[in-house]
Amino acid sequence: MPDMYGLDITTAQFRRACGGNTHPDGEACVTLAKIGPDAWALGNSKHPHGEPLRFTTAELDAAGINPARFGLSA
Repeated sequence: MPDMYGLDITTAQFRRACGGNTHPDGEACVTLAKIGPDAWALGNSKHPHGEPLRFTTAELDAAGINPARFGLSA
């Protein structure tokens, strides 16, 4: 697996999933994009310019994050 933080994500298409929690400044959502064959970028919709965290498919699975919830397939 290449260095996931070395992968270019400028053209990654992030999909949003929201948990239903609403706050005065808007709903809390996370974003997910597939950035490689076994690489994902997970971001925060409230901080879209922040650097997303990167995970393997196994790491997402261990954390209970299902890409299908974002309309993505592994």
